[in-house]
Amino acid sequence: MMLDTATLRVALAVVDLTLLLLFYFITFRRTRSAYSGWWCMALLLFLSGNAAYLLDGTIHQIWANPFGNVLLVSGAASIWAGARSLRTTVPQPWLLAVAPAVTAVGSALDQPATNIWAGGPFYLASMSVLIGLACRELFLLDHNYSRVHRTLAVGSGILSVFYLGRLVAFLADGPEGPVFLSVFGSVTTTLFSAVILVVASFTMAELSNEQLNQDLRARATFDGLTGLLNRAAFLELAEHELRRLNRVRTTGSLVLADLDHFKAINDEFGHSAGDTALQAFADACRATVRATDLVGRYGGEEFILLLPGVTPEVASDIAAEISRRLEARKSSTIPRLPTVSYGIAATSHHGRAELPMMVAAADAALYQAKSLGRDRSVLASHLEEKSA
Repeated sequence: MMLDTATLRVALAVVDLTLLLLFYFITFRRTRSAYSGWWCMALLLFLSGNAAYLLDGTIHQIWANPFGNVLLVSGAASIWAGARSLRTTVPQPWLLAVAPAVTAVGSALDQPATNIWAGGPFYLASMSVLIGLACRELFLLDHNYSRVHRTLAVGSGILSVFYLGRLVAFLADGPEGPVFLSVFGSVTTTLFSAVILVVASFTMAELSNEQLNQDLRARATFDGLTGLLNRAAFLELAEHELRRLNRVRTTGSLVLADLDHFKAINDEFGHSAGDTALQAFADACRATVRATDLVGRYGGEEFILLLPGVTPEVASDIAAEISRRLEARKSSTIPRLPTVSYGIAATSHHGRAELPMMVAAADAALYQAKSLGRDRSVLASHLEEKSA
């Protein structure tokens, strides 16, 4: 016995609702990960979109059919946003809204009162593109990210190609053509979608857990205010990097930076101004240093940098560039950003580089920079020459 499309859509709606409830209460409420949030949104949109299609053939078809198209395309956009959240920031809201908006206009202008496939090409193309973009994001993840993301990427790719096939068949054969009805019709698509949703939801749970673990690792590694490495993470990575520099007999420089008169900024303008100053200095560092350099918040208003392969003189130029970028920064929170003092120590002045010795030497140089009037760099080697 063949099941009709309406019955299959009701069954798919039940599957959607079941997965939404399970995923929300079991995964999202526990992990609160962005990925699980976007997937819950996608399931809700798919549920609503398929429910709207149940009004096909009634007087409500004129609005329900275009509305269903828009909801399903929005669900695909949510899948893309969720996949992207695993790797980087989600797309801008206007990017997520482009495909649903185009689908809405195309559906509304294609006689939705009498045409159940109103806006079909726009709907099919949008679904293929958005799910394809989600597939791309999953493939771009590091291969060690999880055990299932490549499997989900392959599944997304198959679904994207399926919708592309539907589009080609729709344009070449028409929605009533034998190829479209037998291979890409509503019955086939509904069954295929149900299987994909069930498989995807179970893999989504693992990806949500992995995203939560990644977030926890990031919090243990990075300073919450500035986004730089925290002290413990910097010291651990710096130890590894110094061992590498020792093995290859390459010099490097360690820089301690301290924002001048920082307490006065907090006292005069408030702690939000102090936070702005710290974030502005962190941004100036990121804009100046290389990807291979290490930058961390050492504590309070003090920062630390390890610059492999850089002499103290070049490190002093880098510090000056950071200060120039900071001075050029404008802020509505604080009338003036602080100057910065730097102490710089080099590996070459300590034989085999030892991090505690370098930090102590840079700290002594920083103290000297403060004593000389602040807003300057002092090289630890100069202090050693004077004391010799």
